[in-house]
Amino acid sequence: MGVVNVTPDSFSDGGRFLDPSVAIAHARQLLAAGADILDVGGESTRPGATRPLLADELDRVLPVIEALADDGATVSVDTMRAEVAEQAVAAGARIVNDVSGGLADPAILDVVARTGVTYVAMHWRAHSDRMQQLTSYDEQGGVVAAVRSELADRVAAIRAAGVADEQLVLDPGLGFAKLPHHNWELLRRLDVLADLGFPLLVGASRKTFLGRLLAEGDPAAGGGDGSPPRPVDQREAAGVALSALLAAGLGGAPVWCLRVHDVRAHRDALAVAAQWGSDGADRAVPVEHGSRGDA
Repeated sequence: MGVVNVTPDSFSDGGRFLDPSVAIAHARQLLAAGADILDVGGESTRPGATRPLLADELDRVLPVIEALADDGATVSVDTMRAEVAEQAVAAGARIVNDVSGGLADPAILDVVARTGVTYVAMHWRAHSDRMQQLTSYDEQGGVVAAVRSELADRVAAIRAAGVADEQLVLDPGLGFAKLPHHNWELLRRLDVLADLGFPLLVGASRKTFLGRLLAEGDPAAGGGDGSPPRPVDQREAAGVALSALLAAGLGGAPVWCLRVHDVRAHRDALAVAAQWGSDGADRAVPVEHGSRGDA
């Protein structure tokens, strides 16, 4: 899943693709590099971000989605708003990627149920301006048990809204209301989340927990010594390494999709992982390429 941020303030590339024509050209480059899905978003969800007006979000994403869908691409809309999801699907989106899992706008579940599109529900606790105040996972089993339990609650609500199991994909929500060590714990135990019975999407690309790991300072501290995180434009190699490890089975469960910024680099990592795990015959890589449901 190639990231297409049509925003002025995304943490990685905010403003670079705000112009629809530039965003469309960038998305076509991601397709040429091997993206299976293009994830078009008009709202930044970086920590501390403020929400755009509904009209602004629509103006950002709809021209891009329509053009890419006309190209025949599989397009995902990255939104928490029911009205944006509705109009995006009408414009040709085949996936709704909702970082709130239906909590921010429950009506989005009605849109998904009625249209039959694939729905990615992420683990989420609050909007960006306060999510990092909700990083306590003190119950037995820690962050892994809490995320599993809270995702299970979302699954129940999503089913109750009439969304079929075949439409649903789950996302552990790396970086959302989580500290760096929480993200690593979740990545090591993806099998616990997979036990819920749904495909998994993982979005780690260029996130702060990778920057913390690579912080300049005491290497033994893993970024925990208070050093500033590695700048966002210097985290790609770590993300590529993580993709290779996920493809090789890190976490004990297959991953349906990786959400990334540099598609070619991550595709290269998957090719290496596939060759490493091959016995000379064609064999599927644990990270699957292709589609889910209507996608």
